[in-house]
Amino acid sequence: MNEEISVLYGNAVTLLQQLIATPSFSKEEDATATILADFLTGKSIPVKRYLNNVWVINQYFDPAKPTLLLNSHHDTVKPNKAYTKDPFAPEITDGKLYGLGSNDAGGCLVALLSVFLYYYERKDLSYNLVFAATAEEEISGKNGIEILLNELPPVSCGIVGEPTLMNMAIAERGLLVLDGVATGKAGHAAREEGENALYKAIGDIQWFRNFEFEKISPLLGKIKMSVTVIETENKAHNVVPPVCRFVVDVRVNELYSFEEVLDIIRTNVKSEVTPRSLRMRSTSIPMDHPLVKAGLALNRSYYGSPTTSDKALMPFPTLKIGPGDSARSHTADEFIFIDEIHEGIRLYIDLLNQVLLNPNKGI
Repeated sequence: MNEEISVLYGNAVTLLQQLIATPSFSKEEDATATILADFLTGKSIPVKRYLNNVWVINQYFDPAKPTLLLNSHHDTVKPNKAYTKDPFAPEITDGKLYGLGSNDAGGCLVALLSVFLYYYERKDLSYNLVFAATAEEEISGKNGIEILLNELPPVSCGIVGEPTLMNMAIAERGLLVLDGVATGKAGHAAREEGENALYKAIGDIQWFRNFEFEKISPLLGKIKMSVTVIETENKAHNVVPPVCRFVVDVRVNELYSFEEVLDIIRTNVKSEVTPRSLRMRSTSIPMDHPLVKAGLALNRSYYGSPTTSDKALMPFPTLKIGPGDSARSHTADEFIFIDEIHEGIRLYIDLLNQVLLNPNKGI
């Protein structure tokens, strides 16, 4: 096993270097999708591709068995201006592999792919395996995992590869972005005319600042609401604004549905409030789920993640876990320790051995 994992590890680092060297901004992942497809084809594995999403199933896939999804993304954000290194040069220095997407989420991606290869030819699995390298995660796009789920076989549960220091993110905040519109009546600022929509909006904004939802999650804490944008259409200083628009960023814990949050907000504010999307919902996986129990047996800690991922778009239990550190994501001179990739492969296998090879631990 050690020799086999060493080969997987070496191939994973080489593949990650190829991916880093190939720009793959969200919606522009065609080239990295091809690299991944070619890599799998080179292993004599039949590859399926839908748009810029690449996926494969284990050799002895049995429709009668439940299916476990191994998923991570191969798109990246654009490099920020503080980079001192070439973001597309996969340089290894002092045990660190530098490059855009190395930590978020290239290390997770190649580690999960290695794990899929490790189990690919096994006939004794209690569950099917699907590996999917998906697009548009960084922008929560609709042509990534969301659209691919329609192409995959039915999935019972999954592992989402994101940098968590190989600890278990068992819950994740939902993201609700609201557009608020306060409506008044135009008038001349020098006379007592009109209704100032800006003043109306300020009253509602003060409510967003001060209101606290009753239910506090032990994993994710309170719901957090932040007003981040405010504007009127006025260009003239002497016109009372008839319309004022503002944006609210709402981070929802797993104890409330989006619909409940919206009902409470609309009951308390005078502005019209419209959600941009209801897709990025808060999620959690039960503590007694076999994946979580397997992680606990390996002394992996658990927590609630303040960030959102493709986990939010999966209508089945998922565990977010992977090599790398979320604090490095989207930073200048992004890197992952190559030892983290090696450890990630080992820990993924140790975790899945408890589930895939044990028919008594049903999902």
